[in-house]
Amino acid sequence: MAADDPLQPRSRTLSRDSNEAFPQLTVDQMAVLTRWGQRRSAVAGDVLFRAGDVVTDVFVVQSGRVAMLRQDRDAEQVAQVHGERQLLGELGMLEGQPAMFSARVLDAGEVVVVPVRHLQDVALQDSVLGETILRAYLIRRTDLIDAGAGMRIVGSCYSADTRRLLEFCTRNRLPHRWIDVEKAPEVDAFLQRMNVAPEDTPVVVLVNGKVLKNPSTAALADELHLRALSPGSQGCDLLVVGAGPAGLAASVYGASDGLDVTTVDAVAVGGQASTTSRIENYIGFPAGISGAELTERAAVQARRFGARLVVPAHLITLENAGDHFRATFDGHDDVTARTVLVASGARYRRLDVPGLDRFETASVHYEATITERQACGVDPVAVIGGGNSAGQAAVFLAHTTPNVYLIVRDHDLGAKMSRYLVEQISGNHRIVVMTDTEVRELLGDHRYLTSIEVRNNATGAQKKLAVRTLFVFIGAQPQTAWLSGLAELDRRGFIYTGADLQSVAAEGAENRRRSILETSVPGLFAAGDVRSGATRRVAAAMGEGAIAVALAGQYLTRTGRPVTP
Repeated sequence: MAADDPLQPRSRTLSRDSNEAFPQLTVDQMAVLTRWGQRRSAVAGDVLFRAGDVVTDVFVVQSGRVAMLRQDRDAEQVAQVHGERQLLGELGMLEGQPAMFSARVLDAGEVVVVPVRHLQDVALQDSVLGETILRAYLIRRTDLIDAGAGMRIVGSCYSADTRRLLEFCTRNRLPHRWIDVEKAPEVDAFLQRMNVAPEDTPVVVLVNGKVLKNPSTAALADELHLRALSPGSQGCDLLVVGAGPAGLAASVYGASDGLDVTTVDAVAVGGQASTTSRIENYIGFPAGISGAELTERAAVQARRFGARLVVPAHLITLENAGDHFRATFDGHDDVTARTVLVASGARYRRLDVPGLDRFETASVHYEATITERQACGVDPVAVIGGGNSAGQAAVFLAHTTPNVYLIVRDHDLGAKMSRYLVEQISGNHRIVVMTDTEVRELLGDHRYLTSIEVRNNATGAQKKLAVRTLFVFIGAQPQTAWLSGLAELDRRGFIYTGADLQSVAAEGAENRRRSILETSVPGLFAAGDVRSGATRRVAAAMGEGAIAVALAGQYLTRTGRPVTP
């Protein structure tokens, strides 16, 4: 097998935080784990679990050695060897996802097996141990993503379905490797071996070898055990629509307060915040934290308290049935809820210029994640926008891209961007800031974007910039189409709450003073970017999610109404 075979994971490099990713637990920590699990003998050659299995236990090596194995074509390759008092597995196993590797005992010994459901008990008894386990799994997940481990997505960069699958996996932090059929000559032989015709692409090859031909995101999610709603109409105390920072905070606080919480999102856990490469002004993290890690931690925490997180789940309608709400989903049965929190956020606006439709699938992006950065290589790129999202994207892309044009319509870069980002951008020689500038047209051949035409609004001068990829961050549209006719919305579609409702009170609406997060419908709340007048900050969204739970609890106490399935 060639070392640079594009069909295989990249050679794995240990994380800079390898001591945290592969910690050796103390004797006392092993004693805590044993209290909540049990010790089992392990004979050389034993398989503890196989790639593709849904593993409901955490395995820790007490003595001996265990190899983590990945399937490379027709043979198993050793990915990592774990020794005495080391953890097996990675983050997905905590969340009910199929194992990415097989675990085989190399040297006989013992393993400690702890049911995942007891990890919360472990953390309560030893908070340092709980943080050690979570931190190790978070770092391993990042390493696996960087290494291109996990499933493979084989498809053309010009295919909308390929981009759909890549966005779903990237946004949900699912380790994967994209094989572009336009650039990898070995793909033809691979497709023949898998009995897949070119017209059947994109295909997804799971870690257990199963091939999915152009699956829907829902079908792929089902294969990965991401969707948790069981058959039949579901009832809950609180339905959270949207799993961004506000929705995740509500999930954590609601479930920890004893509410039956179901949280749904049409795309991914983490919302737009999960695509942010670095958040440097979030309180408590002076060195900064990636949006992905912050939201991953919140998702794990919510699940540990018992919240159900369901992705993807596209909400079609929400009805007020008097003493409860009924939500209808595409591909799911109805969910009934005593209260609802709308935290569906907003999605980035499309650029209205000639040429967009030709290049949007392959060359125009509305988020800057590691997948997009890797696809850019060293080709020049342009980022459009004057807010924090655009600034963060420019800094992130400049780590590997020598030429990044940041195109800002305003005269002052700091008009809408945080000072710390302005300073980082100003000190980065790879980023060229173009203020007073707008994109007028996208240019290229039938396949590739080759340049963009821009105009300086102050001077009227026009010029072409040679770029191969364009990133667009020019504002957002609220995800509230399904709320029209139920709750009061402003002219842009954001939800009116609190005092704002007094001036737009609908005829017959309940005439009382509302709290900041209450909508025009009793029992229906809104938090985060979807709310009219919201502060566009991750911390503010999380705070609103926590407040919404308190308000929902007060409403439930006041009404005392049961859910009617």
